[in-house]
Amino acid sequence: MPQGSCLCGIVRYEIRGALRQAGHCHCSMCRRWSGSAFMSYAGVRLGDFTWLTGEDCVARYRSSPGFDRLFCRLCGASLAAWPTDPNAELTWIMMGTLQGNPGLAPDKHIFVGSKADWFDITDRLQQHHGLPS
Repeated sequence: MPQGSCLCGIVRYEIRGALRQAGHCHCSMCRRWSGSAFMSYAGVRLGDFTWLTGEDCVARYRSSPGFDRLFCRLCGASLAAWPTDPNAELTWIMMGTLQGNPGLAPDKHIFVGSKADWFDITDRLQQHHGLPS
């Protein structure tokens, strides 16, 4: 079972199912949130996700309609893009917080229409101007 944590280690989580739909997001919000050219993410069924420790240290920021960005209030590590819809099935975990091999690698770039001008995508993964249909 994949596990992950924030930078300081106070927030830890476990995933009891398969990761899915992994990719690299180049939207301006993910670039600002990560401080990098893109942020790598993977989808997780909400029923498969469990906080192990530190849930009280998880802060939320409503960055856009429908999603809160979750981060550790102590170290600031980006953890997840969490749906605000109580009927949602998936959350989006930031792959940099995972420990070990998650068994899935990103297979696409999304929002390349707003990628950083100073970054060139040099791999052969699929590229989508926005969200894939």
